[in-house]
Amino acid sequence: MRFIEIWTNNEEKELLKKLDRPVRLASLTEQEQFRIQALIRKDLVIKDGWENPIVVANHEKIQKKI
Repeated sequence: MRFIEIWTNNEEKELLKKLDRPVRLASLTEQEQFRIQALIRKDLVIKDGWENPIVVANHEKIQKKI
C-alpha cells in the first residue's frame, strides 16, 4: 500500500501530538482552533459532535514521521 505524505507545518505537527486522545474544541486556544480547521480540511483531524464538539487526530491518515 502506498501513502501520500500530507504536508504539515511545525505548529500543526505539535498540535497533532497534542491530539493523541479526544479533546474538547472549546478547550483549545483560538489560534489552535484555527489550525484545527486546516487539519480537518486535510483529513488529519476528526471532529465529532455539534454543540460541544471533540477533536482527535486521524491516526489512520497520519504517517509516523511526526
